Amino acid sequence: MQPFTTHTGVALPLDEANVDTNQLCPTRFNKVPRGPKYREILFHDQRFDGEGRPKGFILDRPPYDRTSVIVGDANFGCGSSRETAVYALYEFGVRCVIAPSFGDIFAANCAKNGLLALTLPEAECAAIRRQLAARPGASVTVDLAAQTVTDPESGVHRFEIHPVRKNSLLKGLDDIARTEEYRGRIEAFEARHRAAHPWFFASPPERKPGT
Repeated sequence: MQPFTTHTGVALPLDEANVDTNQLCPTRFNKVPRGPKYREILFHDQRFDGEGRPKGFILDRPPYDRTSVIVGDANFGCGSSRETAVYALYEFGVRCVIAPSFGDIFAANCAKNGLLALTLPEAECAAIRRQLAARPGASVTVDLAAQTVTDPESGVHRFEIHPVRKNSLLKGLDDIARTEEYRGRIEAFEARHRAAHPWFFASPPERKPGT
């Protein structure tokens, strides 16, 4: 997983609450293998008509075709559980979503795939969106180590994040890699357990034919 440390990028102000996972990745695309195809899947039904022709959605117009930060409204990523919603954002180039609140499973899926979902108070999110709307193409800087967001007017906003999630993102660790960090302790425990209970690991006696 690609580590997330500090990121500066074009930020999209998205003044819509309850953006659900079916908008991010419509259900019919859920079995598409992860890869570049997901760039087109993101917000697919808002971006393309039934013939696949672009509708002129904001993400397809400069400067927002280079969006890497989304500043959204409440309950971003709500709806059904699907990791593909995160794939779609990530493959488009989005590394961070800022909102007052998130769907719990969506936020967890973000952390497992190197995408930072961070919460700021609703008033602060709204203020940043207003700044971005007044300056199309403006950037936002997110410093995960310092837990700060710097808005286009150089205002600094502090956010909170669970320390385990922060550590995993900073180091680029998914769940398996995070478990591997404890390999030494796990192997030591297994050695002690095997020494204390050798009978548990002994091979069963060979059965004779007919018994």
